[in-house]
Amino acid sequence: MKIDKSLMSGSTTLLVLSLLAGEEMYGYQMITELSRRSSHVFDLKEGTLYPILHGLEADGLVSVREKKSGEGRTRKYYRITRRGRRALEERKEAWAVFRDQVDAVVNSAAPA
Repeated sequence: MKIDKSLMSGSTTLLVLSLLAGEEMYGYQMITELSRRSSHVFDLKEGTLYPILHGLEADGLVSVREKKSGEGRTRKYYRITRRGRRALEERKEAWAVFRDQVDAVVNSAAPA
């Protein structure tokens, strides 16, 4: 199913922080893991992911380190910070309220 991009725009930071809460990852790894976990509903492009990561880094929610891969390439690995974990918990709570209220409106019967 194709998801309207406007629905995704408010949740991408939550999704990225959620991925990083489990382990540090490099960009392409995040893209493939997000796609896999969402049954290919969330297929982010690099041009969408990297500005999010740069913003999270600027806000102190993630940190970055460079590491050489087995192929000799240098990759940037992103890790969630303590501040990022607090922000993630706040976003998860806000998302739960938002989701519940959308469901309440969408699933309620319209008066006749």
